[in-house]
Amino acid sequence: MSNLKPRVRFLAGPTAFKQIREQGLHPAQFSQLLAASGGPKWIGLAALDRLLFSEFFKDREAPLHTLGASSGAWRLACLAQNNPLSAYDRLEHAYIQQRYDVKPTPRQVSDQVKGIIDEILGDNAGRDILEHPIINSHFIACRARHLSRVPSRVALGLGLATTAISNLLSRKTLGLHFQRYLFGRDLTQSPFASLQDLPSHYVDLETNNIKQVLLATGSIPWILAPVKQISGAPKGYYYDGGITDYHFDLPIEGKDGLTLYPHFNSNILPGWFDKSLSWRRAKANYHNALILVPSDEYTAALPYEKLPDRRDFSCLSSDDRIRYWQQAATMSQALADDFYTIWQGGEIAHYLEPF
Repeated sequence: MSNLKPRVRFLAGPTAFKQIREQGLHPAQFSQLLAASGGPKWIGLAALDRLLFSEFFKDREAPLHTLGASSGAWRLACLAQNNPLSAYDRLEHAYIQQRYDVKPTPRQVSDQVKGIIDEILGDNAGRDILEHPIINSHFIACRARHLSRVPSRVALGLGLATTAISNLLSRKTLGLHFQRYLFGRDLTQSPFASLQDLPSHYVDLETNNIKQVLLATGSIPWILAPVKQISGAPKGYYYDGGITDYHFDLPIEGKDGLTLYPHFNSNILPGWFDKSLSWRRAKANYHNALILVPSDEYTAALPYEKLPDRRDFSCLSSDDRIRYWQQAATMSQALADDFYTIWQGGEIAHYLEPF
């Protein structure tokens, strides 16, 4: 056993723990890949994403079903392109270079985000995502109901407050306020197409709605304007997929394999309104998952001793924020290096931790 103290942790649910300890770590073990909401936190995982997208899953022949919400959906949209690294470079550059030197309106933020999505999709405008022979992409957006769908910031504020109060009592009440819409490339083969934990609707992901879906899945209420029309879905106000599925707490069985989940930390929150609810954390639904998270030492070594987050927009000047985010992206190479060393060295059993 090497003396490596990895900066990436390998947290495995009971089913995944047993299988990986006995068989080692192999790309073919996984049939699902998750990428969560979390605003700019993904920047601190950027190099790990690149390794997974370009090396770990490079020679895959069996279908890989991916599920993303908000910025997680944007990362997975890169994976499913003909040149995932080029797409990821475009995402990283466009996202980091956002500038809001005076407080913007939701419409102004949405206009900038539209530009980010155009950069992500590139010249193919998403056609390669929809035609990918291996990657079966799924993205989540939430359709507002009742007060949250009224075109007024006062009504939206009241709607969000009402949602938070009812969610405090039960996560199942979310469906009264926001409906989960799952947009998938091939829902007939999808492990996500029969979710019943919350009211869910399923719509085909197509060339005429992929840009609308990627904008909607990242449209944070109050910060961005809603998307009012998605082709193939009912008219309405569509917002960030993280409202219902912030970090995911879904009964994903994965008939043919395990779930891989590169994530920000081990504190997995089911929905957006669960951030302050210390008793509501995802556990049981991750029995077949391997979760990759940064170590505390890695995070403490970052500028400001944390992953990038949305507060940086208001706490830092644009120039300082851009420098910080670029540095965090560069430093994430440590996660990729340690993952690669452990994967290639065949010593994963020494580094597995139970989740």
